[in-house]
Amino acid sequence: MKIQFRNDHISVFESQLFRTTTTVIQTEDLVIIVDPNWLPSEIDFLCRYIDKILNNRPLYLLFTHSDYDHIIGYGAFPNAKTIASEAFVKQIDSNKILQQIHQFDQDYYLTRNYNIEYPKIDYVVKKDSQQLEIGNTKFTFYLAPGHNSDGIFTIVENANCWIAGDYLSNEEFPFIYQSSLNYEMTLDKVDYILKHHTICLMIPGHGDCTTNKSEMLQRRADSMSYIQNIRKSIQENRPFEETKLWEKYKFPLLQKKFHLDNIELIKKELEK
Repeated sequence: MKIQFRNDHISVFESQLFRTTTTVIQTEDLVIIVDPNWLPSEIDFLCRYIDKILNNRPLYLLFTHSDYDHIIGYGAFPNAKTIASEAFVKQIDSNKILQQIHQFDQDYYLTRNYNIEYPKIDYVVKKDSQQLEIGNTKFTFYLAPGHNSDGIFTIVENANCWIAGDYLSNEEFPFIYQSSLNYEMTLDKVDYILKHHTICLMIPGHGDCTTNKSEMLQRRADSMSYIQNIRKSIQENRPFEETKLWEKYKFPLLQKKFHLDNIELIKKELEK
């Protein structure tokens, strides 16, 4: 897998598909994998990498949310402890999510050497600012709905690292599956996180991580502006101006579908 970023404690790997990130963080207490994905060869790479570095430490899996591309590698790490949100645990569409994995593998003739299962969660995140301490390693969590219903932000305090899931990407505008209002409320947490935590690295689920706080804030502003401009165009009964959107995001043949879905979702919200 491509190594997008590496320091003494953090390795950010990038899949060949959709620039999806898998992050591996090492502390004296544990090794944690965030969203192991995508292709069987990439999962095999991660397994070999973990075997090399684990060194008798416990292994944890963190799931930023339940989209199928982010849970697809779960079964390859059967001995790991798991972390996700309460909404992730209560996800009513878990069978649909598993079917998406099976469909993906069928579409591309892929076979895996592990079972496809919906993750069973050991540590459940229920509220903002909830913390988990494992030895000297401390995590702080924030609920992050909007993209879907069960996202979380995770701050790894010892590593000064923020794992953002499918938010704050430089490769994707907001993909809104659940609620534009919740998405905005999640974006509103960015300022708080940057003020109350020492953040030296922010890692999105797709695209480039960044060490630049101005870049983090700009991505927040871009996402907020995108949502508000859709809402305003609907309220004013005029087409959304797409030219600037596709100047910034370079995969319109795929991403236009998600943009049109966003418009339809926000229309329905406004009708209510």
